Amino acid sequence: MDFEIRYTADQANFRKEVAAWLGDNCPPEVINSEWIHTPPAIYERQRELGRKLGAKGWLYPVAPTEYGGGGLDTDSARVIIEELGKLGLNLPPYYDSGGVLGSMAILVWGTEEQKQKFLPPIYKGEVRTWQLLTEPSAGSDLAGVSTSAVRDGDEYVITGQKIYIGSDNGAEGFWTIARTGDPKDRHKNLSWFWIGKGTPGLSWQPMRLLGDQDKNTVFLDDVRVPAIALVGGENNGWKVASTHLELEHGFRTDIGSTLNEHKTLDRLIKHCQETVIDGERLIDRPGIRDQLVRLHTHAEVARVWGMRNFWMASQRKQSYEGSQSSYASKTHRMAMTRLIAELAGPAGMMRNGPAPAAEGELALVAEGAIGSSHGGGTVDIQRVVMSRRLGIGRAEGQSGAKLA
Repeated sequence: MDFEIRYTADQANFRKEVAAWLGDNCPPEVINSEWIHTPPAIYERQRELGRKLGAKGWLYPVAPTEYGGGGLDTDSARVIIEELGKLGLNLPPYYDSGGVLGSMAILVWGTEEQKQKFLPPIYKGEVRTWQLLTEPSAGSDLAGVSTSAVRDGDEYVITGQKIYIGSDNGAEGFWTIARTGDPKDRHKNLSWFWIGKGTPGLSWQPMRLLGDQDKNTVFLDDVRVPAIALVGGENNGWKVASTHLELEHGFRTDIGSTLNEHKTLDRLIKHCQETVIDGERLIDRPGIRDQLVRLHTHAEVARVWGMRNFWMASQRKQSYEGSQSSYASKTHRMAMTRLIAELAGPAGMMRNGPAPAAEGELALVAEGAIGSSHGGGTVDIQRVVMSRRLGIGRAEGQSGAKLA
């Protein structure tokens, strides 16, 4: 069965246009550049490319044109994503999960004034954002956040702490959920806020985590935001947050939508082709070939799910399949990690050990898989979402979050 997308002649011509434009506008030093831990000079060039993409409407290609997006159809947007992918780049070409997820929450729940104020800078690449969700005592149980927001005249005063945030090089915008109601009223006591860069009381410091998963701790010490920064209404923040959580759990329309798991598998296959033990290449052992075929099958499932979910998200459709593909991707990466440990051995699990560079790359993948099994909702959370959507354990199934 053939699952590939077939592009029209017009879309094929658009691909040529995108490839030519990237050839003229993508700085060479940005190609295959780091996404999270980016040197400042490279990061500035990534942002420069982002602003150029934003000026053409290609940074957020499916977003409405009236707010600075491209207004393109799904397949045309995928053309842009695929051409950037050939250069080792995401869309956006820098870390901006807060923009990808938070902008949809504003688009769905914001007033017209809020959309006009907050969305164009994101869609045009002038602002990138961090999402401030997880706390020291509230991650998988996000409804249990303790960060508070108290109304004071025409402002809200936000106080609390968030962890596992963002990337290197800071951000210009932040969105968060905070408790505005009675702690006992779970899911009905939260509000969603936008916070601009330079707001007094906002600060952060790096968190050193396993492997290449370093993040930041963000402190909010009496951070004052105007009333317009409240999106979706007071104590309605859980519904607003559910919109971006729906995207984070597998319906994202940035690089997460492509779910390209094959690059790591290609590295592992190359290792098996080049490694000889007892006069035999690893790739020639039937048991190892069988495991590689299984991983290839898993990677294809993840890729095809990603394509389908990309389309579903752009059409504002709801399902449990976002969490289903997220679950499949997370478990696939863990299976990949186990095979890396088996085939590359202890030295291959060390980035700076005695093993060749190829194995060092595999070590990064293995470390990242452990971290990614938790980020954006653990595998158990994905199971819970799928179960509730299917009605397992409840009288009625839980509907998806509002996407339009």
